[in-house]
Amino acid sequence: MEKRIGLIAGNGKFPIIFAQEAKKRGVEIVAIGINEETEKGLSSCVDKIYWLGVGELEKLLQVLLQEKLTQIVMAGQVKHKTLFDKNVKIDSKMQQLLGSVKDKKTDSLIGAVAKKLEDLGLKLLDSTTFLSDYLPDKGVLTKDSIDKRILEDVEFGRDVAKSISGLDIGQTVVVKDKVVLAVESIEGTDETIKRGAYYGKDGAVVVKVSKPNQDMRFDIPVIGPDTIRLLKKLKVACIAIEAKKTLLIDKKVTIELADESGIGIVAI
Repeated sequence: MEKRIGLIAGNGKFPIIFAQEAKKRGVEIVAIGINEETEKGLSSCVDKIYWLGVGELEKLLQVLLQEKLTQIVMAGQVKHKTLFDKNVKIDSKMQQLLGSVKDKKTDSLIGAVAKKLEDLGLKLLDSTTFLSDYLPDKGVLTKDSIDKRILEDVEFGRDVAKSISGLDIGQTVVVKDKVVLAVESIEGTDETIKRGAYYGKDGAVVVKVSKPNQDMRFDIPVIGPDTIRLLKKLKVACIAIEAKKTLLIDKKVTIELADESGIGIVAI
C-alpha cells in the first residue's frame, strides 16, 4: 500500500477516524472536504486539505491529478438530497455525470463517480482500511439481555431492511410488534428514526443493514454516540446493526451510553 492516500470526505466522524488511524501507520493523507458536508475538524487530522462544493466534480478531479495520487478512500456519506438543492452549484462535469446515469439512486451516483476516478487511474480502497477494530462481531454488544419481543422485531426488521437496501432505497427501518413504522429514503437515517418513533411511541426497534452486495469501498453503515443520544430522546428500545459491515464509532462511549439509557445494541 502507498504511504500517501487521498481521502474524499463526507459527513460525520468516519473521515476523521480514518485519517487518525492512517496517521498512526505513517500514511500521509491528502483530504478533499465537501463544504456542505465535511466536519471542519478534519483539517487538523490530515497533512493537506482542499475544500470544494458537492457539485464541483471538475475541481475534485483537478485536485486529485494535481496531487498525483494513485490511491483514494471515500469515507462518510454525502446526503443524497444535497444534489437536489437548488442553491447548490453544479458544474458542467457533474451535470454531465448526472445526465449519464440510468437513475439517481445512491449506488448509481456513487458508482459513476467511482468509475470516473478509476478512469483516471486512481485505485479506490476499501473504506474500512485500517478500521477492522471498528467492525463489531455478531452478538449482543450491551450488557443486558434483550427481550424476546425485541429480538423477534429485529429478525422481522432485518428481512425488510435487506429488501429495501437491495433496491437501493435506504438501509434502515423502524419496527414495533412486527409492524413497519418507517422506511429510510432520501431523508436519511436520523429523520427515518424520528418518523418511526413518532408512530411507535416507546419501545420501537431500529434495524440498520448493509446492502446485499455491499461495496465496502463506500457508503457503509455507521453508528456512534450521537445515534444513541437520538434513540434515548425518542425512547427507542434497541438498534440492530450488521456484524462486520457496520462501523461502530467511539465503541466504548457508544456502548456505555446505550447501557446507561437501557438501549440494546445487537450485531446480527
